[in-house]
Order: sequence, then C-alpha cells, then structure tokens
Amino acid sequence: MFTSVLMIEQPLTPVDVDFVTTLHGDDPVSFVVLMRPRGDQDRLLRAIDDVALGELPEALHERDEPEGEAARGPAEQALEHSLAALRKKGATAVGQIIEQHPLDRLKSVVEETGADEVIVLTAPHFVEEFFHRDWASRARHKVGVPVLKLFAHNE
Repeated sequence: MFTSVLMIEQPLTPVDVDFVTTLHGDDPVSFVVLMRPRGDQDRLLRAIDDVALGELPEALHERDEPEGEAARGPAEQALEHSLAALRKKGATAVGQIIEQHPLDRLKSVVEETGADEVIVLTAPHFVEEFFHRDWASRARHKVGVPVLKLFAHNE
C-alpha cells in the first residue's frame, strides 16, 4: 500500500478528494492527514494573497476569521470532514491537528509511518512561495521523500 502524508489547511473539496485518491491509479493508498488551524501570524500574508488574487472583500475580512484557539474547533471539523471523504472513496485515512512546529511534526509522521510521499494541498500563498517559505518548499529539504504541491479547490 502506498502511504501519503497529506498536509491541508482547509476541508477537502470533492474535486480535491477525487484528485488525491486517483494520483496513483488503482493502487491502494493510505493517507495520514495533517490539518493546521489558522494562526494569527498568517493574517497579513493571507490578506496580501487575497489582494493579489483580486479578492479585496476577503482581504478586508481576514481579521474576522477565527485564529489560534478559536480556530481549533473549525479545524477539527475540517479534518473529520476530510477523513470521511477520503474513506468514502475507499482510501484508508487517519489524521491529526498540528499546531506547533508543523514541519517538525511532518518529518516525524513521515518517519513513523514510512510514508512514500508528502502532498501539500493549500491555497496559493504568493508571498511565501516567492521567498520559498511555503510548506512544500521547506518540506522538500526536511522530510527525505518526494513532496508534491497542489492547489486546493474552493467550493
């Protein structure tokens, strides 16, 4: 069985689930999903990304989004939704919320599970990507397995 560690920051959409569950054809896939709640340190970067995408109303409302401890409940719901969607497609899926040191936790999960790859599924983050500070760029130097970066779909 092929094992993928899937890092997400929002619930998987049906398009995302279809895509990640068919990446390896008919081979059975097991997913370890790592969900990171929104953090207040990301607010400015999210607002810049919204402006770059032409989504000005979203940039103005970034401060209204739950962050820190208030984001944990929505993150847990997003994780449960995503795990259920992957299982419905026939994949084995477990997951956890990661709050502190996400890349360190990613590395330990890859080692603990013997994962074959990491898939980072996020919205575009232009500032972080430009400076190669996004999860995928940083993970490539840390985990020792291939890292695939995909852009999440919005419903």
